[in-house]
Amino acid sequence: MSARQRAIELFESHFGVPPEGLVRSPGRVNLIGDHTDYNDGWAMPMAIDRATWFAYGPGDDGRVTAVSHDEPGVVTFPLGDDRHVGGWGDYVQGVVRALGDAGPSLGWRAAIATDLPVGAGLSSSAALELGVARVVAAVGGTEWDPRRAALAGRAAENEWVGAKTGLMDQLSVAHAVAGHALLMDCRSLELALVPLPDAVEVVVLDTGVRRELVTSAYADRRSQCEAIAAALEISSLRDATLADLEGGALGDELYRRGRHVVTENQRVLDFADALRNADLVKAGALMVESHTSLRDDYEVTGDALDAMFHAAQTAPGGLGARMTGGGFAGAVVALVDASATESFIALALQAYGTGSSGFATRASAGVSLEGTAIAR
Repeated sequence: MSARQRAIELFESHFGVPPEGLVRSPGRVNLIGDHTDYNDGWAMPMAIDRATWFAYGPGDDGRVTAVSHDEPGVVTFPLGDDRHVGGWGDYVQGVVRALGDAGPSLGWRAAIATDLPVGAGLSSSAALELGVARVVAAVGGTEWDPRRAALAGRAAENEWVGAKTGLMDQLSVAHAVAGHALLMDCRSLELALVPLPDAVEVVVLDTGVRRELVTSAYADRRSQCEAIAAALEISSLRDATLADLEGGALGDELYRRGRHVVTENQRVLDFADALRNADLVKAGALMVESHTSLRDDYEVTGDALDAMFHAAQTAPGGLGARMTGGGFAGAVVALVDASATESFIALALQAYGTGSSGFATRASAGVSLEGTAIAR
């Protein structure tokens, strides 16, 4: 049963009435440019064709109530409540709080189901956040503002959940266009569409190993980047050069952290040019360089991701691969010759071992309202 239908049936069984509408909110995969967004740098994500679905309807009791097919418990809270509901409900509550008066005053209800592997680095949290924002706009009858919704999603993570993430994930889910990756300037928030050549497919290879972002070394890396910028007397590492780092008396560890960010920003720009010129060999080589930098300089890969990266390197048809997401565990993304996708996935997973999975994905549109006529 599809996630779409699971959401519909859960709404009907829990609330006793049919939903009034549906929202589809995709995950994203970052092709290149990790740990650059919170440094005002460059990234190139795309939305994928797996998503979180929301079946929704208005409430009449001034509360938000949500149930999930994939997460335990019922999330319910009165609008304006300052008490954390905890768990996955904090993401829902954080977005509602960030949107403030944009929401319906009488509340709303939703049932949620997903076909995204949670914790794989595919931004299931941003899919949840942007889906909530789209439901709020639909039920409240307000104009949809994807930029405001993305900012509300980041505020939910940074200020309510406590994960000091950047804005890349939320912008990706809010603004994605089918068939394209997004060249994202994380300082100006400008987005440029980069078509994906028909000759390649994007493959996600999930290690099956999970990590907890809030308690991981992610926050430590961000603090280190802020310390480097302060030492160099610049606003962010977006403004640093390799010469700045070499002359900054930073020590080996901070130098390597900064070197990853500076070189990764340039790789993103070079990758965009390679895709535009259909230079797929160059694009793949840049992905390999990115993973190597994330492994050796930023130290955020780990055994599982490195093993899957190696497996992807050995499978015929692969053009390049790298970890995707915050790191430490999760998934690898690979650029693959479209004629060899099926065999590539099978051989890469065989080389990696048990507990893994993989799928090919297409660049999809961002979060969308799927209409108010609910057809099974």
